Amino acid sequence: MKITVIGGGPGGLYFSILTKKARPDWEITVYERNKPDDSFGFGVVFSDETLSEFLKRDMQSYELIRSNFAYWDDIIIARDGQSVNIAGNGFCGCSRKKLLQLLHQRCQEEGVKLYFEQNVDDLSQFSNSDIIVACDGIGSQIRTQFQDQFGTKIALKQNRFVWCGSTKPLDAFTYFFRNTEHGLIVAHSYQYEPGMSTWIFECSNETWEKHGFEITNEADTVSKIETIFAQELDGHSLITNKSNWRQFPHITNEKWYHKNIVLLGDAKATAHYSIGSGTKLAMDSAIGLSDAVLANPNDVQAAFQNYEKSRRNTVEMIQHAALVSLDWFENMDRNNQHPFYQFAFGCMTRSKKVTFENLKLRDESFTDKVLKEFNDNCNINIKNQSAAFSTFRLRNLELQNRIVMSSMGQYSAKNGLVNDWHFQHYTSRAIGGLGLIMTEMTAVSETGRITLGCAGIYNNNQIIEWKRITNFIHQNTQTKIGIQLGHSGRKGATKKPWEENDLDEKWELLSASAIPFNEKFTTPKEMTLSDMDLICSQFVQATKNAAEADFDMIELQAHHGFLLASFLSPLTNKRNDEFGGSIENRLKFPLRVFTEMRNVFPKEKPMSVRISATDWSENGISDEDVIAIATAFATAGADIINVSTGNTVANQKPQTGRMWQVPFSDSIRNTVHIPTITAGNITDIDQINTIILNGKADLVALGKPLLLDANFVRNAQAYEQFQPEDIPNQYKMGISHLYPLKASERRQTEGMKKALKPKSNKK
Repeated sequence: MKITVIGGGPGGLYFSILTKKARPDWEITVYERNKPDDSFGFGVVFSDETLSEFLKRDMQSYELIRSNFAYWDDIIIARDGQSVNIAGNGFCGCSRKKLLQLLHQRCQEEGVKLYFEQNVDDLSQFSNSDIIVACDGIGSQIRTQFQDQFGTKIALKQNRFVWCGSTKPLDAFTYFFRNTEHGLIVAHSYQYEPGMSTWIFECSNETWEKHGFEITNEADTVSKIETIFAQELDGHSLITNKSNWRQFPHITNEKWYHKNIVLLGDAKATAHYSIGSGTKLAMDSAIGLSDAVLANPNDVQAAFQNYEKSRRNTVEMIQHAALVSLDWFENMDRNNQHPFYQFAFGCMTRSKKVTFENLKLRDESFTDKVLKEFNDNCNINIKNQSAAFSTFRLRNLELQNRIVMSSMGQYSAKNGLVNDWHFQHYTSRAIGGLGLIMTEMTAVSETGRITLGCAGIYNNNQIIEWKRITNFIHQNTQTKIGIQLGHSGRKGATKKPWEENDLDEKWELLSASAIPFNEKFTTPKEMTLSDMDLICSQFVQATKNAAEADFDMIELQAHHGFLLASFLSPLTNKRNDEFGGSIENRLKFPLRVFTEMRNVFPKEKPMSVRISATDWSENGISDEDVIAIATAFATAGADIINVSTGNTVANQKPQTGRMWQVPFSDSIRNTVHIPTITAGNITDIDQINTIILNGKADLVALGKPLLLDANFVRNAQAYEQFQPEDIPNQYKMGISHLYPLKASERRQTEGMKKALKPKSNKK
């Protein structure tokens, strides 16, 4: 087989080494545009995990790299002179130039042909090659020629960064954050060989512009940055090497191969440097491509298919983690408002891969500092008090912990009347120790229901049945219960989720505009002023009814495309009157409803508003709209915003995953400065603690985890060895069984995590 590799970066070289080592009879040639000793950038970073993979694949490469790297176990986070060390992280730095030289040596040892100063833009000269590996970097000429076939997408991210070097010695990977008159600037810095360290400086575009930086003016850049980071550089100067300011390009390709051309390295996919995965991603993919080609020597297309199938999910996961990490740095000015240890904790956990428990296993002294700062700020005197089980206050309402049951439709009411099913559903979870329960969406009128099984609170019988539930919870538990009041709008008059046949008789639907939710729904009536008056009066009466039923809190439903939400989104509000157009106009009716509800609900009791922070659809609600919405409700008297997303339109494309809605809560909480509730695939107590300690939300709502586990909180308390005061006397004898069991399970889990942690590759 004849293989041509275009681009002599680490990925292309490593692919060539592995493949030629396994098949010495194959002809493999590398063409590189630069000279052998050229290198742009300074150092590269590998984790213990990555090094261990190199060890398994090619001992010679591993030993060469290992003999030339600088190893560190600590990460240091410093902000304006205050710093903290976090141990147990296992990374190494290596000169990029040295890495390339070592890989050149291995190529020569294995018989790979290397040609330098070869700028390849015409592939016709390689017409007799079985495989052409395009790994010619971020600006790949080959990928660009066939961008339609590859489905290439390139998105420039917001922040500006510049790559420099220095002779400043460093004992650990260090994030130096420095506040300036124009905003925060961070230096990602690490030593990669004796006497040499990499310094990547990053800031927002606004900060960059205000400082008057110029893209290609290295002298001006160095002069200004050396002044700003004089304390950190400690007399050492910066070294440049084509150190131009750039914006990071996030590159994806829908397909990784076309005919006999296959993409590798940055030509295929990029991962932001803040998780140190660019070179790792390239070399890991080189392993995948080599494996696939060696397994299919007589079928190139099958090899490419196997390569993409085996690597795409991993690559996309790394890219997602890198984007989440990048997002933290793009919002570091907002994160900067946090106390120091919370700020440092946020930096360490920014990609979601690392959590509170991960860090505790690595360096308990650091997590103790994070917890102490949190507890001191909450006026909690108990040492190492779990964040999830700290109290939280809204007006006169004090919650015993930060865990909430999210609104989940039970679709089991008859004529809007809750029954024994609802009684056991809510009371069992209250006994289970939740801080707050939010009821399913409860309709303010008969025609405000989503299905015939939806609960209501628009007549006296409904008040009586709800009060039976709230009375039991108040008399037997310390859990608080709130009611979500809403109106289905254009999403009403439909079947229950588990039913096959739709309703035979539908009632008239209302919405901001006459746009059906999908082809199965009838077209709603665009609301008139008299309709608004009627709906508003129904919400007000339902609020009075909720107060009579002794609910502790009310949440207004203004999310997921239901009636009030239909006014907020430009996808569902196409009105030409005073209630359409600008976000200020779209807010008018929902704000009127909230204000009139607030006026009749007891002042000592809090109110929440649940909103959708994105429609997950093009031309939907904007980030600026969301901040305006949250600000308006906060000004009107909302005590907390429950942040959800989507379900506004049927053709949405949500980006789901672990804790996927948390960033929206973070944005609202730390921009509008109002407490928030977050939700979205949050499954365990570790995630809950991590979110709260990060300052991304004040309360964490669970939905599905509570459906089959009414005692989620009790199990979590036992796992944390937290001793609550609200376990009923009838159940206290169970403590002696559950707590040792969960302690044992935790020890086993932590033991497995420690055992699976890659061994140190320190020399």
